[in-house]
Amino acid sequence: MAGYYIEDIVGKGGMAVVYLALDPRLSRRVALKILNPVLSVDDRFRQRFILESRTVASIEHPNIVPIYEANADDDGVLYIAMRYVDGLDLRRLIYDRGPLPLGQANRIFAQVAAALDAAHAHDLVHRDVKPANILLAGDHVYLTDFGITKHRTSISGLTQTDQFIGTPRYMSPEQINKEHIDGRADQYALACVAYEALSGRLPFQRDNDIALLWAHLAEQPTPLSQLRAELPAEVDVVMMRALSKAPEQRYGSCAEFVSALREAISGVASLTPGGVGPITAPGAAPSTGPSSLPPQLNQAGRRPAARPGRLPIVAATLTAALAALALVVMIIINQRGDAWVRYQDTTAAPVTFEYPAAWTARTHADLFSLASPRAAEFEAMFVSGASANWSRINPIITGDPEEAVGVYVQVSDTLDAGAGREQMKAMLEGLLPGEIQVTAPVPDRAGNSDATRYDGSLRDRNTGNGLGFVGYVIDHRPKPILVLYFCAQNRCDDSVQVRVRQSVFVS
Repeated sequence: MAGYYIEDIVGKGGMAVVYLALDPRLSRRVALKILNPVLSVDDRFRQRFILESRTVASIEHPNIVPIYEANADDDGVLYIAMRYVDGLDLRRLIYDRGPLPLGQANRIFAQVAAALDAAHAHDLVHRDVKPANILLAGDHVYLTDFGITKHRTSISGLTQTDQFIGTPRYMSPEQINKEHIDGRADQYALACVAYEALSGRLPFQRDNDIALLWAHLAEQPTPLSQLRAELPAEVDVVMMRALSKAPEQRYGSCAEFVSALREAISGVASLTPGGVGPITAPGAAPSTGPSSLPPQLNQAGRRPAARPGRLPIVAATLTAALAALALVVMIIINQRGDAWVRYQDTTAAPVTFEYPAAWTARTHADLFSLASPRAAEFEAMFVSGASANWSRINPIITGDPEEAVGVYVQVSDTLDAGAGREQMKAMLEGLLPGEIQVTAPVPDRAGNSDATRYDGSLRDRNTGNGLGFVGYVIDHRPKPILVLYFCAQNRCDDSVQVRVRQSVFVS
């Protein structure tokens, strides 16, 4: 690929795959990020990606992953080569260890803030600040994945398919509203990351993306001091400001935010000039006097009486809330049927995953679990194994193929995440109904776990009717887990499969 020798896959997402590769020209290993070819079709995106990646490459900052090359190969596929950081990311650290020690958290926040402010000084907005993009090499922190940044003067931050750029769990209200974006959107995302690192949970945890977007637009998170007793109440005030719905109410820079957070954590938050500046709660204008307290309380600790002019503020707040509600209603209308629920783990399936709320989930004794719009019919088929009777399934495949879809989960000591194609074919034929065909294994991820992916099909030996599937084998103890998404198509790599895969959580 573009003169690089690919050695291994190190990460995969919806927009790109990252490989460990060798650059033979300089005899060095690099992280080679290859974007989804679909993105290369958008001329604006391609031009912006190359231009802004090269701009990032020109920024010499110790906390920004150095970029060596950004270009398109002979087939037009976009790629970016950058320093390979041999370490773990913040997402994995939080998952493995839970809330971080305060000192370690402060050091990480400070380095990420420095990287973001350096980018903002070059009029670049990262737009996807999240734990997975914060790499840890010992005590040194790198911010990566500037490949989908947006220059502040760009015409649009969206691709021609009108997709959001960013991650909903850390997305600022102005990104959701498709408003003007600047460095304060990154500050909001960094505050979400800080909240997660300090508490071990997201500021907003909802069952589906619609509820999550609404929470970012209109709700307030639980104060951190209620989730972690050692944190003083001053931390809540700092976080409220950084997570303000209005960008102009946040801090002037990311460094100013993390400095205020560090001082609040230490219990010496400065409220005077010469410190980090007054800490102002969301919805209140910053004080211009020589000293100020959060506007909710006067110096006697009592809440001041309401002043004239309060009604316009309430009206403006109500107008903003109605506008946010209208946006969510539009999203719901555009994504009807997108309500999802989560399967709770059982002995038969020691894993949780999301599935459409219109489906039915069934757990068959301690053998397997499945979720499908036609759960009863598929349960009867899967329980029969290789000798299954497809008579109830064939009419669904031919007459109502959109209903011939679902998720099947089973644990079995006969599974092996390291199996080759022929080995896996034999294993699955002992577990699943019908004749099995599978492709070669591909290293992948299923939610929070490393997995091996096998695409294939299972067919009725009598009629030839069949189902396609995407299967993930997770090397779990005491027994490996099979998570299989099936559909009435030759290929099942659709948006539902992607969401199911991303939602898998093995405890």
